[in-house]
Amino acid sequence: MSQPPTRNLLANIFRNFINSLKPRQIRGNLKGSDYFGNKYYEIPPNPSIGKRKASRWFVPQNKENFDQEMTAEWEAWLRFRRSEPPTEEELLRNLAIMELKKKNAIEIEKKAGKPTPLLKGMETFPKREEYEMLPGKTHKGD
Repeated sequence: MSQPPTRNLLANIFRNFINSLKPRQIRGNLKGSDYFGNKYYEIPPNPSIGKRKASRWFVPQNKENFDQEMTAEWEAWLRFRRSEPPTEEELLRNLAIMELKKKNAIEIEKKAGKPTPLLKGMETFPKREEYEMLPGKTHKGD
């Protein structure tokens, strides 16, 4: 009868030490880009060195601009809500739908008598010239 393998603490420590000396992937694999110019990267998981989850990040087109936009499809991929990165066709199809909705919204606002259309597209809060973003501040300084 053969006995089941026992766990040897020193052998595990030595094996983990040897695995820590092996070269790791530092640079990510380019997975794609969006129409804003952001590039998206991933380092796949490697369970043999204890890395069970992939690392995902993006590099913006303009690194100094902190008010950057990102597509919803790529954000879902970055936050692991989807496993596969979005395709170029999917991004373009959703962009066309977004532009159509924006155009329809402006037409409806014109019919309703709104004085100005939206100043900027994809934001969480619409900017209009007649509204103050901060008390006493106008949009002229944007």
